[in-house]
Amino acid sequence: MIYLDNSATTYPKPKEVINSVCESFTKFGANPGRSGHSFSLKTATKIAEIRIDLANFLGAESPENIIFTSGCTEALNLAILGTVQEGGHVVCTSNDHNSILRPLFELKKSGKISLTVASPSCNDKLCVDDIRKCLQPNTYLVCVNHISNVDGMVADIDEIGKMCFEKCITFLVDGAQSVGHKKIDMVRQHIDLLSVAPHKGLYAPQGVGVLAFSSKTKLKPIKFGGTGTESINVLQPSLAPECFESGTLPTPNIIGLGEGLKFVKNNFDKINKKFEDFTTILNYELSQINNVCVYTHPDNTNGVLSFNISGLSSSEVADILDTKFNIMVRSGLHCAPLKHKCLGTVKQGTVRVSFSYFTTYADIIKLIKAIKIIANRNR
Repeated sequence: MIYLDNSATTYPKPKEVINSVCESFTKFGANPGRSGHSFSLKTATKIAEIRIDLANFLGAESPENIIFTSGCTEALNLAILGTVQEGGHVVCTSNDHNSILRPLFELKKSGKISLTVASPSCNDKLCVDDIRKCLQPNTYLVCVNHISNVDGMVADIDEIGKMCFEKCITFLVDGAQSVGHKKIDMVRQHIDLLSVAPHKGLYAPQGVGVLAFSSKTKLKPIKFGGTGTESINVLQPSLAPECFESGTLPTPNIIGLGEGLKFVKNNFDKINKKFEDFTTILNYELSQINNVCVYTHPDNTNGVLSFNISGLSSSEVADILDTKFNIMVRSGLHCAPLKHKCLGTVKQGTVRVSFSYFTTYADIIKLIKAIKIIANRNR
């Protein structure tokens, strides 16, 4: 099997991650922060260490600014719903995933906010001017997808963050497709809220997400319950991160995340090099095939590439690759409908190929050969 659907979730996971998850059930099997005995404290200490590692990796202000969630979707919902200002204005982008679009459009539907969708003025990246022209006097939040999960388009978060900082606007970055192979420093880049999908670029298990936030962000909890702190109080505690983490934390997944983070730090340059090389090669080779349309700009070498074969739906191409060549890719709209409206692919969708550390050059060559066969047969 050749697995090229790593933007959905990375596979395989590093052996260090797998081993750590298995060992967590014996070494860290207690409920962290819920009891005072040594086994619980040992588990809580391990999770605290992983918070520190994440804060350092993301350039967050402190470990207390790292919130564990059930996934990136919950992290984005917390970021958006936990900072809502009724009567205010929000800017998002046409590159955004439904995890951003749906909570925002729900707020718009209920009349709580007004919303403007910014679209890139060029086909290689989202620029600060694309956002600036959408701002209004009551804009309080700008949401930007760092790297598109459809075609790998990058947003200039350095310049956008600087503009938001100067205008005192909260800046939310969706790092689902970038954290793990792009250097991020929340303080330097003026990022107030950063969502992470650890099961993607950090090679962690599914079932855990991260929201990192700046101390100046006025973030409120969106779920309530037991935190292991202030149990006498029937109101939600106010201290972070516990006030945002009601319920039992997914300890095995967090421990797996800790090992995945170590793996990424040890292989960061190798991952980047593979993404750049493989995306460049695939983009060039597919562009030479008759009946194949590549949507990813050649400059966007971020490990994500979308294409179509004329006369075939994206799902048909993906099915042929699966059943005839044992190659796993993603087809459809990739939960990013506005992006497909910009690309003109709403009806057809796109075939998406995405890489990981474990992708090989041989995998890419086999994929290219398979697409040539499919395109020639269809012609």
